[in-house]
Amino acid sequence: MLLIGNGKVLTRDPDNPFLPDGAVVTDGNSIREIGLYAAMRAKYPRAELVDAHGGVIMPGLINTHTHIYSGLARGLSINGYNPHTFWQVLDGMWWKIDRHLDLEGTRASAYCTILACIRNGVTTIFDHHASFCEISGSLFAIRDVAQELGMRACLCYEVSERDGAEKCDQAIRENADFARYCKDADDDMIKAMFGGHALFTISDETFAKMVESNDGMTGYHIHVCEGRNDVEDSWQRYGMRPIDRLAKNGILGPKTILGHCIHLTDDELDVIASTDTMVVNNPESNMGNAVGCSPVLKMYKKGILIGLGTDAYTHDMLESLKVALIIQRHNAQNPGVGWCEVTDMLFKNNPKMANRYFKKPLGVLKPGAAADVAVFDYRAFTPFSDLNADGHMIFGFQGHDCIHTVINGRLLMKDREFVAYDESAINARVCKAAKKLWGEL
Repeated sequence: MLLIGNGKVLTRDPDNPFLPDGAVVTDGNSIREIGLYAAMRAKYPRAELVDAHGGVIMPGLINTHTHIYSGLARGLSINGYNPHTFWQVLDGMWWKIDRHLDLEGTRASAYCTILACIRNGVTTIFDHHASFCEISGSLFAIRDVAQELGMRACLCYEVSERDGAEKCDQAIRENADFARYCKDADDDMIKAMFGGHALFTISDETFAKMVESNDGMTGYHIHVCEGRNDVEDSWQRYGMRPIDRLAKNGILGPKTILGHCIHLTDDELDVIASTDTMVVNNPESNMGNAVGCSPVLKMYKKGILIGLGTDAYTHDMLESLKVALIIQRHNAQNPGVGWCEVTDMLFKNNPKMANRYFKKPLGVLKPGAAADVAVFDYRAFTPFSDLNADGHMIFGFQGHDCIHTVINGRLLMKDREFVAYDESAINARVCKAAKKLWGEL
């Protein structure tokens, strides 16, 4: 049992939103009670104390779209890589990396990505993996690392025809094998989706194979209209818009996540809304790749459930939150828009999306919810409560302010130090894999 207290408790529970000096008591993998710090100390004297030191105690953050396979790219420079188009970004960097990523490289990427997430108070990730050097077993390798490090994760593999039919079929099998495993295991820490790269690298024949192999086990996680490639390819090869292709092939629905969704028409947004399909915005990645701004404000008006991801551009969800607000205002040329939309994306919609897969309530601190807690070293010098916490987060918080992270009732980071594993040994293993990958590139 843990007692996380001596701080401001921001619960995200409308029935009990804020305690200025509170505590969260966890029992096993669930939250047992929320209350005033002194009262909880007296009631649970034997609980292990996790001292917030006056900081902010809040639900663990959720990233609804990231890429573990990019984990070893930090600091990498590939000779001759000088992209001027989105296609050149994909082919010159990311596809080149994943074509050299073997199972050990995949494990190393998972280690460094998950540790970075924990450091930033992220307790649940939806990952979209690619390692075309060695596909079979890659999702199970990531599962092993996620279980070792304690991360709650929903995983999928990126189906694509870019490296030929054999690799494409292997990717389909990996998704199907892992989805069957997750269905049988029924583990609320590890879930599966059926991944796809983007429409311009997937034919209707491949979509048919994906749907047949999936057999209704789970939803799909696919990049949609990130660049204009999808729009042009769909028109030239199929005579229809990308969302119409997805609808025709049975990909849309309430368990499916569409990443990015930048170059869409109003009619396509209506189809997404009518099928209750989820969307994830990744603002920093979109800006970095110069592909455009997702029509988040329009999506909200149409009732689409849209969440916030990072596309692995960062592992700091609070950084992504700040940029999401800025790009929407910049794109609208209006400084008065976007606030409620982007904060809802992270603090309301990401938990709703996650709970379409995970059973225990996420993104909230209340009895019975998952014991996923992040504590941030933030000392407000202006009034702080549930009424203005989002403003403090946008203009004051940063991911590296996280000092304690608890996932599923397990204390993984305390006072900014990992307590559940040997970070130095993990870093040495990751660095060895990175050197191997860089040498091949």
